Amino acid sequence: MNEPVSVVVVNFNGAEHLPHSLGALRALRGPVGEILVVDNASTDGSAELVPALLPNARILRLATNAGPCAARNAGLRAAKHRLVLALDNDAVVPPDLLQQLLPALLTGVALVQPRSVFFDEPARVHYDGGGFHYAGLIALRNFYVPLAEAEGRGVVDIDCAIAVALLCDRDALLAAGGWDERYFILFEDLDLSYRLRARGLRIRSVEDALVLHRGGTRGISFREGPDYPRSRVFLHARNRWMFLARNLTARTLLVALPGLALYEVVALAFAVANGAAGEWWRGKRAARALWSTLRDELAAERSVRTTGDRALLAGGPLVLTPAIARSPLKRAASGMLDVLLRAWWFVGRALASS
Repeated sequence: MNEPVSVVVVNFNGAEHLPHSLGALRALRGPVGEILVVDNASTDGSAELVPALLPNARILRLATNAGPCAARNAGLRAAKHRLVLALDNDAVVPPDLLQQLLPALLTGVALVQPRSVFFDEPARVHYDGGGFHYAGLIALRNFYVPLAEAEGRGVVDIDCAIAVALLCDRDALLAAGGWDERYFILFEDLDLSYRLRARGLRIRSVEDALVLHRGGTRGISFREGPDYPRSRVFLHARNRWMFLARNLTARTLLVALPGLALYEVVALAFAVANGAAGEWWRGKRAARALWSTLRDELAAERSVRTTGDRALLAGGPLVLTPAIARSPLKRAASGMLDVLLRAWWFVGRALASS
């Protein structure tokens, strides 16, 4: 495939990441039609680094930081070409990435992703896509698994892509509404993937294409350490229910209710244990304020959806960052929660919307 590709890098305060990510793009081979950096009103001088790091890049400066969803949408609209390689500013790509991903972007495929591995531990998988857990989560594939033990070879179909590095059919994404900017960050890739799959579009992962993933978003991303970000508790509490309201039918929500309630009890206990009960409650209130609007949007999409909840949703696995379940008690609790959630969906799945 020789169709030109727009490379779009989303940046917010990425001064520590851009020398690595933009430096890698200098060696990117294939039909690169342009490189566009969308800056989310950075305050660390990172936007000013771009001309020196990548002189041929265009810069689109946004007036405010409305989150990566807004920046990705702005990049899709500003891109000169239909095919867009969308990158977070902490993604370091190999020179042959486009040559690996482009053959997988067939008719009916909206997104193609590489595997991402840890920048400082490249022999371990970070993100490799996943499935749609009925509790409103991503059932992650190969999460933190040693690369040598990761399941999957070649090109595989997945349900949910992770927004670290994605080769996109821009027209398909914009036709589906693009990234929902109300999420700001967290769960936005789950939401977009679900809307695309519900429309009958495919998402693929090229397992042999590896992107190095650096540190994530300060104050929101979590990998290690005792302090779980309070902002993440709020976003998780709000955005998970935004996803459920926006994408699952009333019938499916009713069937899933016992599992949803059980997960919510555990999530509240986690928030209390981390001193973030207030953030949990604020998240629920924020989601409730959007509920009617989100349900109306779901109803309006009924005519374009070809795949129902029953075919898309899974009962597991429940995947947690290893640092969260490090203690034996937490591991046992998360394991029991996973068993109970799986058991309920084994019983209830047949009653979900088809």
